[in-house]
Formats: sequence, structure tokens, C-alpha cells
Amino acid sequence: MKKIIGTGLSGLVGSRVVELLCASYEFEDMSRKTGIDITSASAVLDRLKNVTTEYVIHMAAYTNVDGAEEEKEKDMKILRYKDIEKQQVEFSSYQSPWCINVVGTENVVKAAEATEKKLLYISTDFVFDGENTPAGGYTEEDMPHPVNWYATTKHEAELRVQEAKIPWTIVRIAYPYRAIFEKNDFFRAIKQRLSQGQQIAGITDHLFCPTFIDDIAVVVDTLMRQNMTGIYHAAGGQVLSPYDSAIAIADTFGLDKTLINKTTRAEYFQNKALRPFNLTMNNGKIKTLGVTMKGFQEGLEEIKAQISDVTSASKI
Repeated sequence: MKKIIGTGLSGLVGSRVVELLCASYEFEDMSRKTGIDITSASAVLDRLKNVTTEYVIHMAAYTNVDGAEEEKEKDMKILRYKDIEKQQVEFSSYQSPWCINVVGTENVVKAAEATEKKLLYISTDFVFDGENTPAGGYTEEDMPHPVNWYATTKHEAELRVQEAKIPWTIVRIAYPYRAIFEKNDFFRAIKQRLSQGQQIAGITDHLFCPTFIDDIAVVVDTLMRQNMTGIYHAAGGQVLSPYDSAIAIADTFGLDKTLINKTTRAEYFQNKALRPFNLTMNNGKIKTLGVTMKGFQEGLEEIKAQISDVTSASKI
């Protein structure tokens, strides 16, 4: 059985990837939970020196979009230091978007280079600005243009990966969701609020392609098995608005959709990080490898079946 070492393997996406692929791969999580801080270059290098594996999967990231915007000023202040050693000291003192997403990625890239390992990096649709979106959606050849600090740090991380002197792969996903996890994703947050009879504000002027996490596991497995490199889009196969997604959740799980109210980006994200308008993604490239990404409705139906199976098993 092949061994894979990775960051973020206990997170929302990573833990499900491990769960679904554990029969084919032996996974080792490189995280603060296991004593490795990716913002420490020496810690990452020491670990990779002592493990025999072909691939490093880098999933760990600072993903709080609004929280990142609040940290931007501090990040920028540190980046203005001309003394690189002083930058490193300052960044090591707190877990900021730049520290985790860029410095952490630099450390993983350099350690993978030093130990001659291949690198697979999970990125985001947010690297695009959502303006003048190409017909058919963004492809891997379109130029990123991030519009908030979280997206900027993820784009900068992509650039570090692309400069690597080892085989590398970047996978861009969008709004990942799954059936069960200790922390809510956007799908389970909406479902929970509707189940509790709470009002929901659904944004109508933002288009996205939510990604069923089980499909991401298929993508990761396919790319590694076929030894593919380069950039791949692996977003959900359906374009819709957050309002439409909330309606779909209500319909699928028999919840009260009169609780869902329409709103706009300007209203909902007032005094928060700017969000792109149209993040339609083109999955044509990954489809040539035999992978079809589920649409949001298909993902919901699969989750409904999974929840039903878990509920039935718990009654036995």
C-alpha cells in the first residue's frame, strides 16, 4: 500500500479524502495536531526527510474569508519589513492568512523539493475575480485576479507551487460540502438553521459551483494514479446562487423554504470582504481523465442517502 503524507488531512476536505481512500493508501497527517507546524520550515523538512512517500498532499489553509480581511493590515505591515528574518520571526508568532497559506506553502514546497517528492496542492475558485467570466466558466488557462486577502494569499501560494522544481499539481475546488463533520460547511449550516426554524438570507447575485467532497477524493486518486501534473479545476458540476442552493436544500430535506429570504452581495457582505460575482468553473480538463463532478442537487441526494444509512445503522 502506498503511503501519502499530507497537511490538513484532519480537516473538512482532508478527513473525508482519507476516509474514502484509506483502503488504497496509508495516510499520515502533518499538522499541529500531530506536532508539526507548517509555518516552521525546519519542522516540515525534518518530517519529510523521515518518511518514504511519493506524494505530499497540501490541504492545510486559512479559509476564513472575512477573518483574513481583518488580518490583512497586520500581514501587510510585516511584509513591509525589509529584514526577511524579522518577517519570519513576526509571522511565527501568529497564525495569519499569509503565514499559513503562503509561508506554510513555501515550506512544504521547499521540503518536497529537498526530499524529491511530488506535490499536490488544493486551491480555490476564489483566485478569480468573477467579473467578465468566460462563457462556459473559468478554465485552467484563465488568469487569476483575486479580489480579497484570503484569495490573494491562496493565489500567492499557487505561484510558489508553480515555481517548484518537482512535479506539481494544483486542484481548484469551490465551497466544499459533505454529509457529516464536526464543523459546519455552508450546506450543513443552512440545513441546521432551517431545521431549527430560523430565517435564512440567500444571496441572489453570486454564482458558484459547490463541490461535493466525495468527488474531490476521486479527483485526488485519479491524478495520483495517472501521475498528472499542472492545474485542474474540480468544482461542482452545477452553477447556482446561494439563494438557489438554500431552496434546493429545503426541497431535498423537506424543510420550510418560506424561511429563505432573498438578499444581495452588497447587503449581506456589508463591511466584510468583497466576494466575486460569477465563479462558474469549467471542469472540462478533469473530465478528460474520466472524472465527472456532481451537480449540487446530485450531491444533496447522495448526502441524503448517506445520512439515512448512518441513521439506519445507529438503530441496529
